[in-house]
Amino acid sequence: MKTRATVHRDFTIAGIDDRLYSAFIEHMGRAIYSGIYEPGHPTANAQGFRKDVLDLVRGLSIPAIRYPGGNFVSAYKWEDGIGPQKDRPVRLDLAWRSRESNQVGINEFAGWAKDAGIEMMLALNLGTRGIEDARNFVEYCNHPSGTYWSDLRRSHGVEQPYGVNMWCLGNEMDGPWQIGHKDAVEYGRLANETAKAVKAFGAGIETIVCGSSNDQMPTYPEWERQVLEECYENVEYISLHKYFGNNSHNSLNFFAKIEETGRYIQSIAGVIDYVKAKKRAKNDVYICFDEWNVWYHNREQDSRNWREWDWPEAPPLLEEDYNLEDALFVGGLLNEFIRRSDRVKIACIAQLVNVIAPIRAERGGKAWATSIYYPYQFASLYGRGTALNVAVDGPRYDAEAAQDVNYLDIAAVLAPDGASLTVFAVNRSPDEAMELDLALGGFGNARLIEHQVIGGDGTGPRVANTAQEPDRIRPRKGTGMGVADGGLRGELPAFSYHLLRLALN
Repeated sequence: MKTRATVHRDFTIAGIDDRLYSAFIEHMGRAIYSGIYEPGHPTANAQGFRKDVLDLVRGLSIPAIRYPGGNFVSAYKWEDGIGPQKDRPVRLDLAWRSRESNQVGINEFAGWAKDAGIEMMLALNLGTRGIEDARNFVEYCNHPSGTYWSDLRRSHGVEQPYGVNMWCLGNEMDGPWQIGHKDAVEYGRLANETAKAVKAFGAGIETIVCGSSNDQMPTYPEWERQVLEECYENVEYISLHKYFGNNSHNSLNFFAKIEETGRYIQSIAGVIDYVKAKKRAKNDVYICFDEWNVWYHNREQDSRNWREWDWPEAPPLLEEDYNLEDALFVGGLLNEFIRRSDRVKIACIAQLVNVIAPIRAERGGKAWATSIYYPYQFASLYGRGTALNVAVDGPRYDAEAAQDVNYLDIAAVLAPDGASLTVFAVNRSPDEAMELDLALGGFGNARLIEHQVIGGDGTGPRVANTAQEPDRIRPRKGTGMGVADGGLRGELPAFSYHLLRLALN
């Protein structure tokens, strides 16, 4: 197969918000306890956080992280997680039918996030609680001193405020499974009033309102319209969630779901534009895709487990063993976010450690990178700058999820200083190599300085990394690509992901 494509320096999509490569971590399963936090682990620091996990997290250069949920937040009392750890109550978490020890709360997590170099995006409980508790939480986190909540924080050993600017107004409030579920108008009004209260704490605060939990909800996309009509002027983002599976083991249909995601984003962008026009609003609202990932390998068994077990503490839950196919999918989905970066400004891989995560950690044992770690890492490190249009002319296929899908998935990013161009490419074909001829326009002389490849070496699509074999799927130096006659040319093996970096004059 052969694909011709063209990219030009002047044909831009948008400046990419660094937060497009953010993450999410919830008090769920072993994400927190024996994930990032495990006192007594051989690598644990003085605060009880695992340094082996922290090193892997730092390798991702994550700009922001959403916390503490997720479904968990809709019945969460943030006050349970402050003060002396020995005095904190143990609660039953109704969302995941488990016990919450509250040994990690806002102050412990903030310390971990600071060590990891990550900005916090905090979620507010608008399920069982509301405006009063939200404003108290913001005051505890953000006010310097001289008030009840700010001085209480200082008494807990945190003199300087955290200055949290991103606040999520609840979680998946369209879902009947959500504790405190509300209809669109009811939720929209509560979100509007909560947003006004949160923003009263100072300039720079941004709020994220709940959109649909997924594009298969019966209320989608009417939910977004109704919610935004209640709160448009007081929010900056509307959240979208979507998880992906391949139970049929049809790789091409699996990859076509990325096109389905593009339609999801385009539809909600249209709703945003409609509400803005209807309200004659001056502000823009963007998309925060704050939950996304592959999730299907153990989903049915996990669902049975958590509905039946007897309130365990930090039980194994959603611990997916990601394979090569999943890595290629994640690389392609990140490409889609780059191509939609004019509308999607924040996106959070869900989740970060153990629970449907790029990082896994044994209790008391090893930590390792799953297959999806690497395309996420490459996008985070090299996908910052300006997204460029790539015109593609090549073979296509039809699938159940979408029709007229390119076998070649490609995105291009011009670095902020204009000195380099990064191309992310996925050959989706399970059995045919792709000859790529990418014309480079307006870049002057270019030379290939890095080529990394995942797959394309005969590794089966179901092969995964494990604690015993943590390097079965990992990047290696690529070959067969080069710059000649004003273009990037060469062969991309079947079923492979590529990072191609070019130095520009």
